[in-house]
Amino acid sequence: MKIALGSDHRGYRYKEIIKGILNNKGIDFDDFGAFSEEAADYPDFGRKVALSVVSGTADYGILICGTGNGMMMVANKIKGIRAGLAVNAEMARLTRAHNNANVLVLSELFTPEKDLEEIIDSFLKTTFEGGRHARRVSKFED
Repeated sequence: MKIALGSDHRGYRYKEIIKGILNNKGIDFDDFGAFSEEAADYPDFGRKVALSVVSGTADYGILICGTGNGMMMVANKIKGIRAGLAVNAEMARLTRAHNNANVLVLSELFTPEKDLEEIIDSFLKTTFEGGRHARRVSKFED
């Protein structure tokens, strides 16, 4: 499994923590930036992560910014991306199970740091349920 990872300056600290979590789990990742807490524009990094997932270079993406909303909006502009914001493990599970999300979006302001590993595990270990959800997902895929 390979993860495309990106943040702006407001998500940089969590991105660095997540890199450690992924390393400890033996999960390969590409870091698309930001590379410091110096002001940076989230669309630049969100787009790179989304394109990596759509191209198949990465299996999933993880994006982090202050609220998560900006990154989610940018990623969801890319055809084939289904980015879901999660501030807890249950939201991460449901965005995979019901929405077939391929990008997890986190908020450094509202996602508790102590829950990061549980949220990531929930997202990566959950499979899409299909069924009635597949019909719904297909309506926005078209």
